[in-house]
Amino acid sequence: MSHVQERTQHIGEPDISEIEQRTVRSGTITGPASMVIFGITGDLSRKKLVPAIYDLEHDQQLSPEFDLIGFARDTSDLDDVLRDSVIAHARTPFDPGVWARLRKRIHFVQGSFEDPTAFAALGSRLAQLDLLRGKPANYVFYLSIPPSAFETVCDGLAQVGLHRQEHGWRRIVVEKPFGRDLATARALGASLERTFEPSSIYRIDHYLGKEAVQNILALRFTNGMFEPLWNNRYVDHVQITMAESVGVAGRGAYYDGVGATRDVIQNHLLQLLALIAMSEPATFDADSVAAEKIKVLSAARLLGPLGRTSARGQYTTGIRDGVVLPGLTDERGFPADSATETFAALTVGVETRRWTGVPFYIRTGKRLARTTTEIAVAFTPPAGGALVSRTAPVQNVLVLRVQPDYRIELQIGAKRPGGDMDIESVSLDSDLGSVFQPARAAYERLICDVLRGDATLFPRREEIESSWRVIDPVLEYWADAAPPASYEAGTDGPDAAARMLTRAGRMWRPL
Repeated sequence: MSHVQERTQHIGEPDISEIEQRTVRSGTITGPASMVIFGITGDLSRKKLVPAIYDLEHDQQLSPEFDLIGFARDTSDLDDVLRDSVIAHARTPFDPGVWARLRKRIHFVQGSFEDPTAFAALGSRLAQLDLLRGKPANYVFYLSIPPSAFETVCDGLAQVGLHRQEHGWRRIVVEKPFGRDLATARALGASLERTFEPSSIYRIDHYLGKEAVQNILALRFTNGMFEPLWNNRYVDHVQITMAESVGVAGRGAYYDGVGATRDVIQNHLLQLLALIAMSEPATFDADSVAAEKIKVLSAARLLGPLGRTSARGQYTTGIRDGVVLPGLTDERGFPADSATETFAALTVGVETRRWTGVPFYIRTGKRLARTTTEIAVAFTPPAGGALVSRTAPVQNVLVLRVQPDYRIELQIGAKRPGGDMDIESVSLDSDLGSVFQPARAAYERLICDVLRGDATLFPRREEIESSWRVIDPVLEYWADAAPPASYEAGTDGPDAAARMLTRAGRMWRPL
């Protein structure tokens, strides 16, 4: 079929100017673009990316002029693979009509990352789609591949001129890990910027796409009761926890030698710290939000001595609900002498006028008692007063829970019924997940933002490098220290983590 014949099938669809007007008017539909996924046969693409794109199509969030191109070495079974992935992993119910509508705009290019002819074929396919749809050359290149292949793919795109923004825009999306330390992060950033403009590089941290995480800023800056207390005069300490009950089975090839600190703290948890500690930006655009986060991360430092203010561990065999849970070195892909930590806890200070003297305790671990991610802001108990002196002190704690549920909890002191003035800690609790309609999945929000050119939820290169500056010292310290302490699967982690806080007269919140 000729291009002219193919074009006649699109009579009746809105033209580009109409689509762009709808985008501006409603803000609920993306503009005309083509997205290329490198690594479309991988786990991330099958379980997250393609289902998210289906959900966006189901909810009519994608432009009719959106095309998806899968770049893969073998495309023979991709029709069935992608359909099955959508059925298994999409948020919305599978609708054959929606899938058929989307499938008409899914295309494949077969080849390897080292094959120049495959990139030439990709360029030709993108040009054909632009002509067929009558749309500008707006391209997203999603690198759902190991970082070791980033430079090869960027070089392949550059060789056929697909990085140029002469007609339309270019955006490249990369997944973590963003390096193994500060030096490799800098090298990776420089490699990407040799081909693409810094403003065109979108670094995905899927945690920032969660509604509960975005609600941190809404809670802080739209409620007048919190911001006056958000400083070292009223905040005693902050705890940031990401605990998982699952182990690392099936991730041995990636996780061994990486560990909990690189996998979670350097990105997800330091981003949460930045959102909690940042000052209100002048405006809530991408540049202003990034500037305030960079200020926090640039001022963040590990508090020492590290032998007393940090802890790491590795899970061993345990029992939960009568089921035996294997230890790390019993998992497939891990050597018996693996020194990879599956638990890490750090004490971070933010050396600004607002936060000096307030410790931020950060912990993460696999095979812990339960799965939860939360931020707990513990306020300084009141000093003196007739009533305070008669009762046991109650610490007010504001808890922002990200998963498994999406809720806000405030612990306060209240009088217990009876004649005496007995004060007890009680919780004011709001389950926001039940208050609001079910939210879109994180990847849906982030893919939409990439297509719209909104980089607010994407960490900048300066944020990534500042985060590595925070954790590099502890990684160097642990490289020469004793192996990780053992903790039984299904517990709260190693004893050393509890001692971190008890030395300061504090305790971790129970999992």
